[in-house]
Amino acid sequence: MGVREAFDRFAQSYDRSRRQLVPCFDAFYGTALERLPFERDAAARVLDLGAGTGLLAAFIAEAYPNAQIDLVDISDAMLDGARSRFDRQSRFRFRRLDYLKEPLGGPYHAVVSALSIHHASQAEKVDLYLGVLGALAPGGAFINADQVIGDQDAWLREVRESGVSDEDLASALERMREDRPASVEDQLRWLEAAGFRDVDCWYRSHIFAVFGGLR
Repeated sequence: MGVREAFDRFAQSYDRSRRQLVPCFDAFYGTALERLPFERDAAARVLDLGAGTGLLAAFIAEAYPNAQIDLVDISDAMLDGARSRFDRQSRFRFRRLDYLKEPLGGPYHAVVSALSIHHASQAEKVDLYLGVLGALAPGGAFINADQVIGDQDAWLREVRESGVSDEDLASALERMREDRPASVEDQLRWLEAAGFRDVDCWYRSHIFAVFGGLR
């Protein structure tokens, strides 16, 4: 099963157990929000890569009420969930896009992603980071809240202790068969090589990290 097929299949249940499957949920998403480089009332343009059902975009929209957000995803079913979440609000745009192969557009004040880019190979990540840099306006930020190489056993213990259902855990583990995470350290080097400045990892817990840089 490919990435698109996996997420089409599990779209309806994807959000249901997110807090249990991401035990550091509040700090993870909260850090991504804190790193956005513009004022709360700015009419900023944001691109959400692998936006899924729009969870990260929803947090950004609430915190930044004038932001214009483009949500792209390879899964039609996921984008249908995002469209339902935002109920045709005009400041959201939706594109079915393979961001590893197709132009990203821009310029954007921020390019963000949550739990998506770890599906890409090393070579694809390197190329994507170059593309993201080109899609950013000067001073724009890339913020990637993602799964990375880390202590998966510790994560699994926490998830089981959270009381996640057997069905939701099984679905998550099946989706994870498509994962190709990289280390934080490698990805920071790839970002620097692409030309990002102020590259850093701002949060890390087991297999989750928030990192990125500025154009």
